[in-house]
Amino acid sequence: MIGCLCIHGFTGEAKEVEPLTNFLKKKRNWLVYSPTLPGHGSRDGLKKATFKQWLYAAEVAVEELLNRCHKVYVLGFSMGSMIATHIASKYPIHKLVLLSASAYYLNPKQIVEDMKGWIIEGWRGELRSDALYRLYRKKVKNTPLKATIEFAKIVYNTRPILKKVIVPTLIVQGECDGLVPAKKSAEYIYETISSTNKQLYYFKNSKHYIWLGEEREKLLSIINNFLEQ
Repeated sequence: MIGCLCIHGFTGEAKEVEPLTNFLKKKRNWLVYSPTLPGHGSRDGLKKATFKQWLYAAEVAVEELLNRCHKVYVLGFSMGSMIATHIASKYPIHKLVLLSASAYYLNPKQIVEDMKGWIIEGWRGELRSDALYRLYRKKVKNTPLKATIEFAKIVYNTRPILKKVIVPTLIVQGECDGLVPAKKSAEYIYETISSTNKQLYYFKNSKHYIWLGEEREKLLSIINNFLEQ
């Protein structure tokens, strides 16, 4: 059996990556697992959680899959991508998928563009129907300063181990991402990892949550082809 671990992003939950996990479950008879990281799901929980707890939870999950499956793939989204690279540097997984990976974070230029769009939607009374706006708003409201510091620690501690990643790796990044500087982050990871089988795709019209945009089917197709190789 093939196992697949999907790791959500900072302040998210397992349901954040459900479009991906549901796709993988429908297409194959794989064991697909997506745990909610410690503290995620509530503001109070995030105040108490540490980055080491997040790493440990992912390690426990991948160890369980390695015990039960003959091959294990790991997919990470945003901060989950950095946790996924930690896993790939330490455990004998077989493939790695990194979506909107936050080796660097915040893209001021795109944030300004998004805010312009939201202001226009606000005038039109359409803002509450904007899925991306609702996600960003929830993240801002539910993110304590301490948790943001722990997120920064994840990035700081995983950058140096990128060179230890040798497994086949797929990197996908939306060019309209307001949370991750698209080319800076994706290219840094691509150039730093030691894998000889690595692929990098940019999605011209996609934001941070690539699967919520118009290029969703393209994303799923690329992931499918990579994992089927």
